[in-house]
Amino acid sequence: MSWTEIALLVVAGIAGGLAGSIAGLASVATYPALLAVGLPPVAANVTNTVALVGNAVGSIIGSRPELRGQGPFLLRILPLAGLGGALGAVLLLSTPAEGFEKLVPVLIFFSSIAIVWPRRERPDAGTAPRRRSMVLLEGAAILAIAVYGGYFGAAAGVLLLALLLRAGNATLAHANASKNVLLGASNGVAAVIFLFVAPVHWPALIPLAIGCILGSRLGPVVVRHAPATPIRWLIGFGGLVLAVKLGLDAY
Repeated sequence: MSWTEIALLVVAGIAGGLAGSIAGLASVATYPALLAVGLPPVAANVTNTVALVGNAVGSIIGSRPELRGQGPFLLRILPLAGLGGALGAVLLLSTPAEGFEKLVPVLIFFSSIAIVWPRRERPDAGTAPRRRSMVLLEGAAILAIAVYGGYFGAAAGVLLLALLLRAGNATLAHANASKNVLLGASNGVAAVIFLFVAPVHWPALIPLAIGCILGSRLGPVVVRHAPATPIRWLIGFGGLVLAVKLGLDAY
């Protein structure tokens, strides 16, 4: 691997880490970079998933203020995220990739709309007990998104961020922090599986992961200090662009 390719992967990692920790769109920058340096699609996919563990490390460190008080929720949901990542990894290694191609653009499209759609704030939303059916439905949705994250993962963060924003009464910064932890669990479990049984390309993985750690450390700081509405519109726009692109590829 040449120094030019290494530099490309570091820059792509920084861009992906920043985009992923803010909007869940890391793979928009990282996956094409792996293809550009010559990796075949499956090797690029699994190498990308392992590298994005660095994204989780940087974004979780940067999100510590927003994660305070979220421990009970995350401890309850993390096993589902890890299970979903494992199931997605197994699916990737045992089934063709066409299964999600036609569904994913639709999911990303509606998730992008959900992120920017105004929410009606309920005065008692922070204190009223949530119905058991809603908790179960939220858990099932997080499991499904984690499966997709372990399988391919492009814009999995957009799907998860939309769910967390619509299901609860969290601010963008707090929902983004939870999203980073849950995606980190999903990617982390999938990455462990890939390290043992999949064609991970180490020369590409290392510079990409370094870039992801650097870029993702900055994302939560941006979300914390920037106005929430423009950030939400930027995430929504990025998701719509990706949905159109994936839709054109699939249909």
